[in-house]
Amino acid sequence: MPSSIAGHVGRWTLNQLAIGARVSVLMVETMTWMIIAPLRGKGLRFKAAVEDFVEFGVRSLPIVGMICFLVGVILALQSSYTLGKWGANRFIATLVAVSALREMAPLMTAILITGRSGSAITAEIGTMKVGEEIDALEVMGLNPIKYLVVPKFLGMLVAVPCVTVVAMFIMIFGGFFASVLVVGVDPSIYIEMTTDSLVEKDLFIGLIKSVFFGIAICWVGVYRGLQVEGGAEGVGLQTTSSVVTSIFLIIIVDLVFTVLFYFV
Repeated sequence: MPSSIAGHVGRWTLNQLAIGARVSVLMVETMTWMIIAPLRGKGLRFKAAVEDFVEFGVRSLPIVGMICFLVGVILALQSSYTLGKWGANRFIATLVAVSALREMAPLMTAILITGRSGSAITAEIGTMKVGEEIDALEVMGLNPIKYLVVPKFLGMLVAVPCVTVVAMFIMIFGGFFASVLVVGVDPSIYIEMTTDSLVEKDLFIGLIKSVFFGIAICWVGVYRGLQVEGGAEGVGLQTTSSVVTSIFLIIIVDLVFTVLFYFV
């Protein structure tokens, strides 16, 4: 029994180290082809990056906007349940605004984009690997990292913060909508409390989180796609794993920055 446990722990540790090494290599190659290679005249697929930005960002706005509006309504109504007991419904605006900018809007945006676009990245790259299209790119002299990964990384890196900013305003509007029409808070008071409660640090924290969320979503999606084996079944398994891993990393990144900014 002890030797079996030790063997299991050892294999798990070696597997995690191998995964860490592969992810590190992927990160270094992505940064090289995104920053250093263009300076050496090797070009950058800017048009493809814009197309990925539209796919990841613009086309995600309807679902992100709808969900964030509903979350804003929920936050306002749930806050009113407690604050109304002390006649403090005016502070719903403060709670919704700060929660939206610091936490809820970046988190909901990242999770929704993970389910919509992170899984699509894994499925696309995984399907290309199964169909040996990635090998064909290498035979043609095209680097897969430059051709596939860098445009997606740039598109995701810009799309997530941009969508997050829109989600922040939509979530605040959802809280305003519920507070004014359902709870009965005066609109002018709600707007005044919102503007008084927000500072630049709140927006900064939300945007910093969203940038790292985007990095996690893209790299996990790409890595899982490159690990696909076994045909269509492998694509499905890695796509599922991509979503689960991305959400886990998003929560970890969120926790790290929440603790960091709590003491700053």
